[in-house]
Amino acid sequence: MTAREDIDGFLARKRLLVVGVSRHPNDFTRVLFRELLKRGYDAVPVNPAITEAEGVPCYPHAGEVSPPAEAALLLTRPEVTSRVARECADAGVQTLWMYRAGGAGAVDRDAASFCRSRGVRVIEGECPFMFLPKSGFPHQVHGFIKKLLGSYPR
Repeated sequence: MTAREDIDGFLARKRLLVVGVSRHPNDFTRVLFRELLKRGYDAVPVNPAITEAEGVPCYPHAGEVSPPAEAALLLTRPEVTSRVARECADAGVQTLWMYRAGGAGAVDRDAASFCRSRGVRVIEGECPFMFLPKSGFPHQVHGFIKKLLGSYPR
């Protein structure tokens, strides 16, 4: 289980790579990206298929971001996560969050093991909205249910 300390440490960083931001403005990845920007994060979109997201220049790969970021939020499909996690580790990312609200999300156990072997802290699963203050009704309910089930990070 992911430790709350890792989540709080991730969210305390202000410059974040957001890998897998969609080209579609109404996609959940874009909603989350906009929320991070609104909260003052220097969120850097990474996706080789787009050149910008919400007016912010988008980079095709983590290693091309300058200045580099120490944290990355992966909003990728699991089959892409392994490659992207390696790119992030090579780029000097120190904390990697593999997003998941339901289903597999971006979680890939082999990629997580690889990152840990390189000294990268890994958050496997969870939705950042559950840990952002005043994030709204559905996210608070999601967190409440996880607390009831005993699966909320401590």
